[in-house]
Amino acid sequence: MADKPKRWSTPPTLEDIEALADWALGTLPEKFRRIAGDVIVRVEDFPDEETEKEMELESPFDLMGLYRGVSIDRKTSGDLPREPDMIFLYRRSLLDYWAENGEDLPHLIRHVMIHEIGHHFGLSDADMEAIENQAAE
Repeated sequence: MADKPKRWSTPPTLEDIEALADWALGTLPEKFRRIAGDVIVRVEDFPDEETEKEMELESPFDLMGLYRGVSIDRKTSGDLPREPDMIFLYRRSLLDYWAENGEDLPHLIRHVMIHEIGHHFGLSDADMEAIENQAAE
């Protein structure tokens, strides 16, 4: 397992959040990590306007992560090629939550990553919680 990332005295950059996402992936159970390997992770400060409208957000701070794509349980061999499956992490929302709640930032990002990857697999919340518990061990 990868070493836990450092602590920050200034807000983490987009690149820092990307590194945390990579760390989070490295802490997942091997079977889960191997299957999730084709998902692209992008880090942005906020969701775009289209996403804000689609998700009916009151504020761009209301969304920390988002899975875009077709979950594995809904894909068929006859599917036409589409955009690649992607997970978006929203830096400013993550940092806002981190500052308000004092949660460990690497673990917060791992939690969001597991939740969004869970959407990729079509998993239930209980399944995602079990994976998070395995990753924490």
